[in-house]
Amino acid sequence: MASLEYAPPKYVQIVHAIQERIEDGTYPVGDMLPSESRMVREFGAGRSTVVRALQILSMQGWIEREHGRGSFVRGVPRSTAERSHAGASAFDSSEDAKTSRIIRAGRVSAPTAITVALGLPDGSPAVMRRRLVLVDGEPSELVTLWFPLDVASGTDVGSDDMISIGVREHLQMVKQLRPATINERLSARLATDEEAEALRLDEGTPVLGIIARVLDGSGDVIAVTDVVLPGDLHELEDTYPAT
Repeated sequence: MASLEYAPPKYVQIVHAIQERIEDGTYPVGDMLPSESRMVREFGAGRSTVVRALQILSMQGWIEREHGRGSFVRGVPRSTAERSHAGASAFDSSEDAKTSRIIRAGRVSAPTAITVALGLPDGSPAVMRRRLVLVDGEPSELVTLWFPLDVASGTDVGSDDMISIGVREHLQMVKQLRPATINERLSARLATDEEAEALRLDEGTPVLGIIARVLDGSGDVIAVTDVVLPGDLHELEDTYPAT
């Protein structure tokens, strides 16, 4: 029977811990954060989990990451949001054999909900990339990335091979595509049979479904992320002003 005491996923815990240290001055503005290796030891997490947390902090404006140097504190953003940004994280996250398993990749006929999100006619083909995210060897998330054919052309997103640098950076390098806006929608529902099998869920287990549209500066859709989180393993948190 599922526990009623939910805990945020590990990467969200790391995000919150670093935010608190920036707020209380433990990590002053301009200082370099501890190395990824040190955070791996401190938080008892895999490197990909630490990297994911740092990506979220960078997107939210808490830190600035410099390739080859490290991560530097920018301070508390004017508008702080502590949501996990699961859709954006799915698009950004690196892939490796220890924390990911590619279930399916390639050109398929996209379901109606996805063609609508992609802005394509019903029944249009698209390129999908579905992976199972593992935490300590156990299923934690089911992530499906969908791409218009012109975006996927010439890239590795339709391949079964791991993209170690993450899909976002891969598309930037290969196609010079850069996301400007991510529109995310969350719903609670029961898992489908396919989702339950992949995530090893008991019958009737609720899931959180997150559909996120990744848009470039012109408003064109680069990708759609479809993230399924078991309701007994995850919670999403948001903090915002009351006025």
